[in-house]
Amino acid sequence: MCGIVAAASTRNIVPLLIAGLKRLEYRGYDSAGLAVLNPDLNRVRSVGRVAELEREANGLVGTTGIAHTRWATHGRPAEHNAHPHASGDVALVHNGIIENHDEIRARLKAVGYVFHSETDTEVVVHLVHSLMVSDGHDKPRGLFDALCAATKELRGAYAIAAVCAREPGRIVGTRRGAPMVLGVGEGENFIASDASALIGATQRVVYLEEGDCVEATAATWRVLDAAGIAVERPVRLSQLSAEAVELGPYAHFMQKEIFEQPGALSATLEMVANARSLAPNLFGADAAPVFARTKAVLILACGTSYNAGCVARYWLEQLAGIPCAVEIASEYRYRDSVALPGTLVVTISQSGETADTLAALEHAKAQGLTDTLTICNSPESAMIRQSSLRFLTRAGPEIGVASTKAFTTQLASLFVLALVLARVGGRLEADLEAELLQALRHLPAAVARVLAIEPLLLPWAAAFASKHHALFLGRGIHYPIAMEGALKLKEITYIHAEAYAAGELKHGPLALVDADMPVVAIAPNDRLLEKLKSNLQEVRARGGELYVFADEGATIAEADGLHVIRLTDHAGLLSPILHVIPLQLLAYHTALARGTDVDKPRNLAKSVTVE
Repeated sequence: MCGIVAAASTRNIVPLLIAGLKRLEYRGYDSAGLAVLNPDLNRVRSVGRVAELEREANGLVGTTGIAHTRWATHGRPAEHNAHPHASGDVALVHNGIIENHDEIRARLKAVGYVFHSETDTEVVVHLVHSLMVSDGHDKPRGLFDALCAATKELRGAYAIAAVCAREPGRIVGTRRGAPMVLGVGEGENFIASDASALIGATQRVVYLEEGDCVEATAATWRVLDAAGIAVERPVRLSQLSAEAVELGPYAHFMQKEIFEQPGALSATLEMVANARSLAPNLFGADAAPVFARTKAVLILACGTSYNAGCVARYWLEQLAGIPCAVEIASEYRYRDSVALPGTLVVTISQSGETADTLAALEHAKAQGLTDTLTICNSPESAMIRQSSLRFLTRAGPEIGVASTKAFTTQLASLFVLALVLARVGGRLEADLEAELLQALRHLPAAVARVLAIEPLLLPWAAAFASKHHALFLGRGIHYPIAMEGALKLKEITYIHAEAYAAGELKHGPLALVDADMPVVAIAPNDRLLEKLKSNLQEVRARGGELYVFADEGATIAEADGLHVIRLTDHAGLLSPILHVIPLQLLAYHTALARGTDVDKPRNLAKSVTVE
């Protein structure tokens, strides 16, 4: 969600802070701000885009500072609620939520601190300031020691960075439940919530562990762990490049990422491209014994990743013969669930920092479910580190808030998991395994072919642009794809969209159908096609306008009120991956026709790192 960039250097870091915030815009935000030391503390804050902050910060100079993009949780989007917040000569930025802010606020007010915002973050900066000036010690604490001490009192999830005018040239930070990295440069060092903020400044990063506190100057840095003990954290080389997070010839990042899907799938499936069969060690060195004792699978995820899990349920039960439950992560840990021995817990996340999914993973482990696997696009994320097994979706950076290539690479990874579990369980005959492996190898080319139908969607998008509601229908394994199509449409066009299993039409949704309610149907040429055609007739009989994505062999002909776009020959079990592509394109072009902000839709954030 929110974004943090901080720097200690010998050069003017204001342009660097602004550039870092621009690279973090994809995370979603409603206001922005920065504070630099020169040598006094100077703050600039604004509501709206980073470009507005850049104009207001014109002429500001400093070699040490912090910057932030805020996605509102406590307090409306307004300049007085924007970060950085200040207390005396201390300024601080924060991602996350402090759960015990009310009780700390009351204590600080009682000793004279005045609050100017509605945020939980202002509580933290006043707390740090109070620990520097009146802690009862013979010698007042410095900024780093005060921040470390403050973490002992804070409950919740946070990533924090701070500066103090009394300590020029120094930045400090800490993390618990929210991501943070240290960037190691030449004659300068950085703190950021995401390594992408540091592209162009450094590729050398240290991924901070849960509870770490970090202190950096232009020349030095050190890390203390959650127990306050000095630790060595490895410096790693980030694989992010400027080209990966730049638009190139595309109009929007979402468009770019839709068309990057063939390459993203090729990269994700690279390890299986030349394999004759699949081995458990694709998921980690300890996967073989875990998979051998797996009797059930529990998938925990949110949003788009949840939809991917719903598709995987069909694959796991059909191919591996293993019962699978899919849970919305934010709901799972708040009910009394039954932990079945032999359950493999699978968490799915693009960022690996999704707060609800991380909490659900911890809850599952506390229930005794210690066989855990994370499917994720971020190799150094908290979720990867907290799981015993892992599979990386090598999609590259995904900047658009509406997920596209992360979703299809998650599906490909989950399909590989189903194949491996089927093989371990003795349910995958050699001929079928060879056939499905060949289908995986062909998948990037098949996706590229589906992308070629983009021009056919422009008239559909123009028709959808004036609508206020839409209905998406699918059957069987394509019902979750209808869910994903509806999610994409409402995320970036603000059209209210719902998805239903087509067989449920008569049980309620049919009451919504009229000439103003476009109905999108996914029509693969599978054993449920005739059933689906009957459902489509129910829509036509009520005057509904149908928009159908069909396989080449599906016997659905265009007619008045029935529009059809044909994709490819039926792709069998991999059909869901192909059928989601036109739904992504439909949402994208409808958003263009409506004039909405495609990459940064209102009220949404890319990485949901708070509950």
